Amino acid sequence: MKRVSDWWFAPAPAERLAAVRILIGTFALCWVGGRLVETHAVAQLGKTQFHPTGVVRLLDAPLPPAMVLVIAIVTCALLLAFTLGVQYRFTAPLAALGVLWTLTYRNSFGMIFHTENLLVMHLLALACAPAADVWAIDRKPLVPAAAGYGWILKLLAAITAATYVLAGIAKLRIAGFAWLDGEQLRNQIAVDNLRKALLGDSIAPLATPFLDHPSGFTVFSVMTIVLELSAPIVFLHPRIGRLWSLTAWGFHLGVVLLMNIWFPYPLLGLAYLPLLRAERPFAWLIGWRRRRRNVGAATPVEPPTD
Repeated sequence: MKRVSDWWFAPAPAERLAAVRILIGTFALCWVGGRLVETHAVAQLGKTQFHPTGVVRLLDAPLPPAMVLVIAIVTCALLLAFTLGVQYRFTAPLAALGVLWTLTYRNSFGMIFHTENLLVMHLLALACAPAADVWAIDRKPLVPAAAGYGWILKLLAAITAATYVLAGIAKLRIAGFAWLDGEQLRNQIAVDNLRKALLGDSIAPLATPFLDHPSGFTVFSVMTIVLELSAPIVFLHPRIGRLWSLTAWGFHLGVVLLMNIWFPYPLLGLAYLPLLRAERPFAWLIGWRRRRRNVGAATPVEPPTD
């Protein structure tokens, strides 16, 4: 247990966790804020379209649309505080719960979007962590957290890995090992693109060329299962984690090219931030600004001439 504890609580830079907070918080703010109009419109669909799921099952009837919009706007304000590190102990949990409620309420009208689950779980985990000890508006002398900062990064990575493992298990439960021959994947891609064509949407750019070569889908099916079920290998070594992240990102790019289905959170690399050196771009930018400031301060001022 000591070896497990030493591994789980291995040190990590506070800046890395802060960078993860800033990037994920920014995405969540844009995601919720960019859909305020849609959220309000969906809330007006009425009771006949309301099928509560998740935490929204606490309700017997839909909320007034104005209240739904107010909750979403307040959630955006809390997400801004979350991202900037303003009163983080209080605003972070409220922001995470606000996103959980707002997205779940939206999913209670029509289709359930499982692609948002990972974002919500990451926000909930970050809300319980000292993710605003540095690079926050509320500046204070850094007193390193007793448990360090590495454990929360591992927790975030574990959540990411679990979602891929569950996706792989779901495929095997639905189709069994027949999934590996590629026929089911090919049929799924064909039906999805046909539906898009019939409804006037754009089909995926590589769908037609690949559908003409069925044997290639066997490779895709095997690679998909291996990628998803092997997700826990990210903990073997940081380089393996980064390599798996790149492969997973390529998988989602392939989904776009073959099915025109977009998963913004992993496509932007945010799902894999706990496995990356997320603080490096921020550190470079801060260093660049400091160098510019120092150069400006060191430039001598020419005396006025008559």
